[in-house]
Amino acid sequence: MSNEAKALREALGARLRILRKDAGFASGRAFAAATRWQESKVSRIENGRQNASEEDIRLWCQKANAPDQIEDLIAAVRHIEELWLEWRRQLSHGAAPRQERALPVYAKTKVFRIWHPTVIWGTLQTAEYAAETFRQVIDYYEIPDDTESAVAKRMERQRYLYRGDRLFHVVLAEQALYTNVGGPDVMRGQLDRLLAVMTLPRLSLGIIPRQADMRIWPGNSFSMFDSKLVLVETYSAELSVTQPREIALYARAFDLLKASAVYGQPARGLIGSALDALG
Repeated sequence: MSNEAKALREALGARLRILRKDAGFASGRAFAAATRWQESKVSRIENGRQNASEEDIRLWCQKANAPDQIEDLIAAVRHIEELWLEWRRQLSHGAAPRQERALPVYAKTKVFRIWHPTVIWGTLQTAEYAAETFRQVIDYYEIPDDTESAVAKRMERQRYLYRGDRLFHVVLAEQALYTNVGGPDVMRGQLDRLLAVMTLPRLSLGIIPRQADMRIWPGNSFSMFDSKLVLVETYSAELSVTQPREIALYARAFDLLKASAVYGQPARGLIGSALDALG
């Protein structure tokens, strides 16, 4: 178990301990008697040495007179064990399988909220730009080279830009227009692609200028799928956020980032300036 998951398990145990005490159970022994559990089980859960099951959560909240906490606590339980999906484990068979696993999530999502401070979001990438990002991933994590199939799967995601009634709210920092991925020719093609997709009726593309007044620090890139899932990427792992109260924080962060972005002709002007800088 990762250190992050361990910390969350301990935090969950602390929350459950507070609920137990607020309900008038001064000791774990008294609560164990009420639930007909072993006292050691209550202790292990409260101290983060054992993860509570969904059934445990329901019974705990029932005995602690806290039914309003069930949904959020169950989300926390589901989240803990799969919190950090290490890239080396996810990509052990190459990059393409991870791209394929994303397709069902895209198919079910109606509203996308995407923040990328340094690179172009994958679904808006050209094949050449995507190929270079996958080559970097393959070299960095030393995984099997399946660049061609990984690019094909990423390009397959783009069909959702044109189908159904999905809405895509994408915010990039201006730096993403200048981060050199693949050299001038690849970057020209990618920036031209951005200008083209801006005409799509269901895509809202905002760019935060370098000198914009920021309402919140940029942080890591993240992708929100409806209000059910947020994915945050780091160098070592992919963080899956499913707890409603945490998702609400990302929604607020996105709104604050969006408030600093420009759209329409000003955004086109920033892309045009990046193209001019390529010579």
